[in-house]
Amino acid sequence: MKDGGRSLKKELFDLLNQGDLDKALAEIGRLPPRQIINPLLSFIQSGNEKLKWGAVKAAGSVVSHLADSDLEATRVIMRRLMWTLNDESGGIGWGSPEVMGEILATHSGLAQEYAHILLSYAREDGNYLEHEGLQRGLLWGIGRLSEKRPELVRGASALLLPYLESRDEVIRGQAARIMGLLQVKEARPVLRELTWDDSALVTMLGNELTTVRVKDLAEEALRAIV
Repeated sequence: MKDGGRSLKKELFDLLNQGDLDKALAEIGRLPPRQIINPLLSFIQSGNEKLKWGAVKAAGSVVSHLADSDLEATRVIMRRLMWTLNDESGGIGWGSPEVMGEILATHSGLAQEYAHILLSYAREDGNYLEHEGLQRGLLWGIGRLSEKRPELVRGASALLLPYLESRDEVIRGQAARIMGLLQVKEARPVLRELTWDDSALVTMLGNELTTVRVKDLAEEALRAIV
């Protein structure tokens, strides 16, 4: 059993490290979800960006499909991700906000149930994440949710405005993208300032790891706000 687990983990590792993520996700979709979710969640903490983001996308897809047949099993997974972001867990929770956002973007039922929890990590009167590294992942996750289900995020847009002025370029860029996805008119003044921001960041857009500048994301957001 253990040898089988190691073999499956290596198979996932090899699939996610190949060049074609779409093909890898299709192959992973044929594997038994209950057996691959643990290896995938172990990969989300990897310093290998290709492996980490591939695992984030794969975990979102796997959990979404599992939810259609066993919603309670996916709730256990969601609670596990939430626990990693709890101070009492003793860990950091790297990758957990990204996976939560990807899951909620892919499954409407889970989105209705857990969107407010994802957003609570941006609330100073909620489960606020102070670590900038975690804020990077949180903003990406909220961006994914905004991309697919903006109606679940729009009411919290005021909470996200301060992230536009973060000292961290990844957070600024992710926040700018969210402002465009949600068409937040109040963000225009800061977005105009960010059109001078040449800082670059690497992010997952669609299924591609892409290098973009904060100014490009700000300009795109301004064009989207009508």
